[in-house]
Amino acid sequence: MKERAIIAQTLPPRDWDGSAADIITDPAELLRLVQLDSACLPAALAASRDFPLRVPRSYVKQMRLADPADPLLLQVLSRAEELDEVPGYSADPLEEAEHTPVPGILHKYQGRVLLMVTGACAIHCRYCFRRHFPYSEHLPTRDRLAAALDWLARQTDISEVILSGGDPLSVTDRRLAELLAALQAIPHLKRLRIHSRLPVVMPERVSECLLAMLGASRLKPVMVVHANHGAELGPEAGAALAALGAAGVQLLNQSVLLRGVNDDAATLAALSERLLEVGVLPYYLHQLDRVAGAAHFAVSDQQALQLLVELHARLPGYLVPRLVREESGAAGKTLLETSG
Repeated sequence: MKERAIIAQTLPPRDWDGSAADIITDPAELLRLVQLDSACLPAALAASRDFPLRVPRSYVKQMRLADPADPLLLQVLSRAEELDEVPGYSADPLEEAEHTPVPGILHKYQGRVLLMVTGACAIHCRYCFRRHFPYSEHLPTRDRLAAALDWLARQTDISEVILSGGDPLSVTDRRLAELLAALQAIPHLKRLRIHSRLPVVMPERVSECLLAMLGASRLKPVMVVHANHGAELGPEAGAALAALGAAGVQLLNQSVLLRGVNDDAATLAALSERLLEVGVLPYYLHQLDRVAGAAHFAVSDQQALQLLVELHARLPGYLVPRLVREESGAAGKTLLETSG
């Protein structure tokens, strides 16, 4: 408890209000802040009309100035390549619409379900597999949420609920507490998993209220965060993640393998080492979901498997994430393994 108190001193002394006011949405402002030529602005504006640019100012401060190849910038800056039509890339690559027994629920895997909490995110990653998702059809209005919880209460074979979105931590602490109370009242649930990028890109979201809420829950809290590069895990993100761990949250990380961002063994190894420093275990390294607008990030399976060989040579096994692909209709993630 003393450790948690020390860590908490580095966190903002307020509860999250959900405002996320310090967000950049104008490509021109982003280019100006990172001191890049505005020549690429027309393409950035065109691509952002299809999928709006959205990035926290604190995340931008971690980018290298005047570097168009900065790995953090590449993840968020809208680019002309997003408008290319590429065969095999679609608006719903995982066919999630086929797995919705009631609005707001995705039920693809045995024993667990995904509950759509919000369509909002603090950051729009350009490779997001839900960049075209019809959130208006799935967002939990009061009636829809009641129906989803009623459906969940009748599925006694389900032991784990995964909060997703959007980013479920985009909602206020009050709304999150109400949802958690409703889930805790369902006796057959054992675990609460939260998939969130906010502790990495907006560490101030890890409020004292959130820590207390998760620490007191009867549901075992698991948080899967999303860092693709070690440069995303600065002191503030490190403190936020350490505070979550000290509160009893099991922390795992999933990355997406992205061309130009983390498609080399040294970068991935450094990310795993940094994750361990802040109490997070590498979990998955995802091959890109083939969503329309993201084809320029794709890395071949052959290169991905070679990276896995190199990581096994560099790191202890527990720091090597599992290389996976998600495929529609599969009973779980498809594990990609080397033959030797």
